[in-house]
Amino acid sequence: MPRVPAGPALDRLAAACRDAAGERDLEAAFAHLTGAALETLGDPDAALRPGALKEGERDYRVSGVFLVTPDGTYNMLVASQGFPAEQRRLAIPIAWNHPGEVVRSGRPILLENTDDHGQFRQFLKTSRMGSALYHPIHAGGALVGQIIAASRARRTYDADDLVRLSLLAAAAALVWTAADGPRWLAADYPAPDLWRSDVRSLTDEGA
Repeated sequence: MPRVPAGPALDRLAAACRDAAGERDLEAAFAHLTGAALETLGDPDAALRPGALKEGERDYRVSGVFLVTPDGTYNMLVASQGFPAEQRRLAIPIAWNHPGEVVRSGRPILLENTDDHGQFRQFLKTSRMGSALYHPIHAGGALVGQIIAASRARRTYDADDLVRLSLLAAAAALVWTAADGPRWLAADYPAPDLWRSDVRSLTDEGA
């Protein structure tokens, strides 16, 4: 298994976990973790490599947590970083695409270059991402959600990044339990600004 090297990145991950543990609100706690994912995961120079970006593309990154809604219908976005404001509560069908595969299998997914995965579809409103990570969040013996990171530049993430994301997923599980995640989610869902996406629109956007 790849190792997580000591250094500034690991210090930042540890600080995010400590900050998350100090929050009373679940989404505020998750935001520390997704912020750390945005800042520490991936090659910072990925966009400079030949083929990382196609003509007209610009690099940017996103992160967030998808929680399984109480009715089991959606993966719902919380604590997002870099998503459009109107997708603050993006809700995608529970079985759809790679987030759905994480729910089905309970296993993490690394897509170093989404061009190599013909089945990849975008859920971000603004553009298709070139590299992505998904890691399940297990708490109390159940999969409650997943933490994700994505970059427009291809080959941004590798196996080492997936290990780092696993640390954030473990912290998210502890926060979920400590902050009474089920109660928080029951009060938040369905949010007034819930952005429901159906399979047809998602497939059309990502094709």
